[in-house]
Amino acid sequence: MQHHHHGYTWLGSARDLLKDGPRRPIHPEYKATRTVPLELAHWLLKPATFIQGTWTDPAQAAEWFAALTREHTASFASDHDRDSETLSAQFQRIAKALAAGEDIVGGWYLTGQRFLSVCLIACSPHRLRPEIPCPQR
Repeated sequence: MQHHHHGYTWLGSARDLLKDGPRRPIHPEYKATRTVPLELAHWLLKPATFIQGTWTDPAQAAEWFAALTREHTASFASDHDRDSETLSAQFQRIAKALAAGEDIVGGWYLTGQRFLSVCLIACSPHRLRPEIPCPQR
């Protein structure tokens, strides 16, 4: 498969981010939990069923990231994070970074002590962890 990005999301209790163990691949619960891994490339070690989408076109991947983020913007806990200019500037940088093979990660605290993570992880190969195979093979 050619160079591409996989999309992953997680929405859950902000307290779950404090539990290091399940966020590490050596932990027995690692593959079963959708909580964001401590290292982004380790998303590729999770089951392929956790993948929300796969894109070879950076613009399409960036559109997915922006659309998903916008769905939750009203719930962002921070006024700064809800600012439309801040979000637009972030979204404009994404396609260029994806074209360069970079990972994209967004993480926001939401009202109700929740956390949203939206990630686009480079694959085939990942530039920092080329030894990790594509989960869709």
